[in-house]
Amino acid sequence: MKNDNKSAIDPRILRTRQLIRDAFVDLLQEVDIEKLTVNRIAERATINRVTFYLHYRDITDMMEKMADEMNEHIERIVDEYHRFDNPETEEAWPVLVKVLEHFAEHPKFYRVVLASKRTPIFTERLMKLLTRLVTEKIERLEIESIFAQAGIHKEIAIWYSSSALIGTIVAWLRNDMPYAPHFLAKQFSLIRSYSYKGLM
Repeated sequence: MKNDNKSAIDPRILRTRQLIRDAFVDLLQEVDIEKLTVNRIAERATINRVTFYLHYRDITDMMEKMADEMNEHIERIVDEYHRFDNPETEEAWPVLVKVLEHFAEHPKFYRVVLASKRTPIFTERLMKLLTRLVTEKIERLEIESIFAQAGIHKEIAIWYSSSALIGTIVAWLRNDMPYAPHFLAKQFSLIRSYSYKGLM
């Protein structure tokens, strides 16, 4: 798994990347992304341009790698809490709680990259991940027949579920996370149960 490779990375490299990431997030709260330059990021991160280029080709490459890392974190949470597959008990939504808790632990980062509309690559990457997870869940639970009996197309069900989830997360972030992760996950689970059973 990617997680194993990551643990072998020199701590100094991880620290430098964190400085770059923090500088990027701080600057995005001050200026439009079009005005961001490698110089500005490096200066805010207290590193030089050469150090930046040791890690990333350019700002676009940096954002793509950051988006990949974001998805890796979320995938690890999902893998660990696969009990979400049981929709009949309280165990139906622990993974969603954990994902929301992860967002709440890094509020500045997620407010900037997911809720600000300035960096669509992060929302698009998360949307692809959620779509894949929802698709896998439908296939694991073998509920295509339930959709067919109700006249629901599988593809549309996937679009609906993943869009509803990411839309809820983004609205929660934009409103400064007014609800606790546990409460929000429960609410989403209740709403989902009124639409169709067992789909994330």
